[in-house]
Amino acid sequence: MKNILIVEDESLVALEIKTFISGLGDRVVKIVSDATSALEVVKNEDIDLILMDVYIKGDMDGITCASEIKKVKEIPVIYISAFSDDETLQRAIETDPTAYLIKPFNRKELLVAIQIATRSSRRKNDELRDEMIGDVMFDSEFSYVSDSCELIHSGVSIHLTKREKQLLKLLVNTKNGVVSIDTIEYEIWPDKNTNENTRRALVSRLRSKLNHKFLETIHSFGYRLNI
Repeated sequence: MKNILIVEDESLVALEIKTFISGLGDRVVKIVSDATSALEVVKNEDIDLILMDVYIKGDMDGITCASEIKKVKEIPVIYISAFSDDETLQRAIETDPTAYLIKPFNRKELLVAIQIATRSSRRKNDELRDEMIGDVMFDSEFSYVSDSCELIHSGVSIHLTKREKQLLKLLVNTKNGVVSIDTIEYEIWPDKNTNENTRRALVSRLRSKLNHKFLETIHSFGYRLNI
């Protein structure tokens, strides 16, 4: 059983998350809505995982709060936010979160993020031995299994749709090179016309599952996987 802290200033969202977590058999130690309260809980309670809203009450946002918490204890953080602008994402990435979930997220996404956090924590403590690792390494956490087109994050296989797998395969096969928009549209939608919004939505979903790392947009031309 994991002890989880929820930092969320939307009470309905917080209660929904608490209900889901309790159903998994884990314990929500406390729900707080500001950074000061979150830091106080971390100092006085045994917390295994923090679910952190990015924009919370008070003078300190969730990203700054997570940075301050890491000075006290090394606790995995899953960000939950309605914002996905480049500046916010870059600030969040610099705190090395387990995941960054965009509201509204589904329960499966949250479950996988919690599983990843658990496995990452165990690995850091040398308790996890035979986890899944792909043959193409992105970094110390992400890898890719070429035969099955699986994306692995900290030993957990991340669910990808058929088209997400196709896009990732194209990017991996051209790693550190640019895959053009024309190539993507031809390979993924060979029998029908598509539009810019459909392609961008696909890229956005895959980028989210990569925790907003590695995938670079080459303006007006295509995309590159930097690994």
